[in-house]
Amino acid sequence: MTTSTATRAGADGFVEALRAHSRRYHDQHPFHVRMNAGRLSRRQIQGWVANRFYYQENIPLKDAAILSHCPDLEVRRRWIRRIVDHDGTAAGEGGIEAWLRLGEAVGLTREEVRDHRHLVPGVRFAVDAYVNFARTRPWVEAVASSLTELFAPDLMAARLAAFERWYPWIDPEGLAYFRTRLEQAPRDCGHALEVVTTHCLSAESQARALDALSFKCDVLWSLLDAVDQAYPE
Repeated sequence: MTTSTATRAGADGFVEALRAHSRRYHDQHPFHVRMNAGRLSRRQIQGWVANRFYYQENIPLKDAAILSHCPDLEVRRRWIRRIVDHDGTAAGEGGIEAWLRLGEAVGLTREEVRDHRHLVPGVRFAVDAYVNFARTRPWVEAVASSLTELFAPDLMAARLAAFERWYPWIDPEGLAYFRTRLEQAPRDCGHALEVVTTHCLSAESQARALDALSFKCDVLWSLLDAVDQAYPE
């Protein structure tokens, strides 16, 4: 086997190991399984939306932390789009606004979503841990942690279909966030995967990237654990 062939095989194995984390993704969580099967009550859906908002509004802070550590101009130019996607460039735009509209669509007010009155401690702890990870770990590891996006397009498509089928009481216009992410997530994960495979060439750096992705999977799973406990069947 030539060196180039061995390198390519190693890179392929690394990507395969990253993709294998789909088995730990939060779409496998019992709460999420029940949600997609139409088995959640209105109160449980509202609780999930209200708590997930804390994650949504912290995504730009995570991405800003990555930018603050990243020395690569080209990576920064592309990564900053994530912040624009979530914050928008004017009032009424962006993913955070879209999630607030989802809150309204499930019967919550903007005020009660924004003021975190429904936020449970476990969700706050998990999300804060993720932002702290991005602030304190090397930027490539923080990028690797975002690679749960590899599995997001399929999740978003399934979630959108489930909400339209099982929860007709939700205003369809409130589901715009999920439709938007069907396009954004593949673009974002493609860039993140490019960054990680370019910078993680040694066995050690690849192991750290895999650990970072494992950590993010744990964050998302812990978030649903907390919501499931706070809103039992």
